[in-house]
Amino acid sequence: MTAPPWQADPYTDALRTGRGPLFLRRPDGRLLPLEVERWCAEPDAADRTVLSHSHGAVLDIGCGPGRLVAALAARGRTALGIDISPEAVARTIRIGGSALLRSVFDPLPREGHWDTALLIDGNTGIGGDPRALLSRVAELVRPGGLLIAEAAPLDVDERTVVQVFDGTTAEGSAFPWARVGTEALLRYGRGVGWVLEDVWSAAGGRRFVALRRGA
Repeated sequence: MTAPPWQADPYTDALRTGRGPLFLRRPDGRLLPLEVERWCAEPDAADRTVLSHSHGAVLDIGCGPGRLVAALAARGRTALGIDISPEAVARTIRIGGSALLRSVFDPLPREGHWDTALLIDGNTGIGGDPRALLSRVAELVRPGGLLIAEAAPLDVDERTVVQVFDGTTAEGSAFPWARVGTEALLRYGRGVGWVLEDVWSAAGGRRFVALRRGA
């Protein structure tokens, strides 16, 4: 039996060791690299811009190994990570963060009361439907609250099916995924009540969009 998405051995092993290579493999064979080493390191300069833009209680959606949640906790901030990978949740807790084994589409604590939500490291792809994801995040954040999302660095708007793949033989089951650039992210966001707050580029060519939830 093939392991469920994000619980496949390649992903679990990569988080345990803090090393790749690891990819999302598309049906056409194209590989999208996953930056495991960066995810498992301390927040870098680009991450620190996200932390500085966030405010209040923060929900990190798809927190992975937890670097942002742990960094916020170290600053005395209220922060919770959610992830569907048991290893990601366990690692987040080990490094000092709080995390739950949940999907963003599951019932969550403080629904409608989070001050800031994060979709970082490509997590606008969760579920393969950006509009549905942004609509769900709007249910989690308070009126006037903030969403900080990392957009793809290219002008792209695509939905596909991927597998976690280690570059050799190990792989997980197929699951839906999406990639959206800044313009597509803004279009989907406006369609479900988000208002543009800010856009910025950071070290490494990473691109971030801050959206404000309408009242």
